[in-house]
Amino acid sequence: QVQLVESGGGLVQAGGSLRLSCAASGSIFRINAMGWYRQAPGKQRELVANIISGGSPNYADSVKGRFTISRDNAKNTVYLQMNSLKPEDTAVYYCKAEVDSRYYVGTYHWGQGTQVTVSS
Repeated sequence: QVQLVESGGGLVQAGGSLRLSCAASGSIFRINAMGWYRQAPGKQRELVANIISGGSPNYADSVKGRFTISRDNAKNTVYLQMNSLKPEDTAVYYCKAEVDSRYYVGTYHWGQGTQVTVSS
């Protein structure tokens, strides 16, 4: 089993900053990719940013220049630094990881989600 635990969400005024963290634990041999998605009320879940092992970060156009994704491989943790937040960034943010375990290759796992609310 693989568990993803997110933290760092909350309420912030427009223009403010938040930092999300997602720590992976459990039966992990290798983490191939980690990323952040978000889902606003009435909308589909969308990719915010992801980072593939050995590759460059990938960002949604709506967050480029404002959000930064980073990863601490030693801690199996991915971070999302969110600056210059806008009300339209309000959503539940989910962490996702692609993991190789002892018995399975390339399985996908989701965190429970953390609420980010940006007030105008």
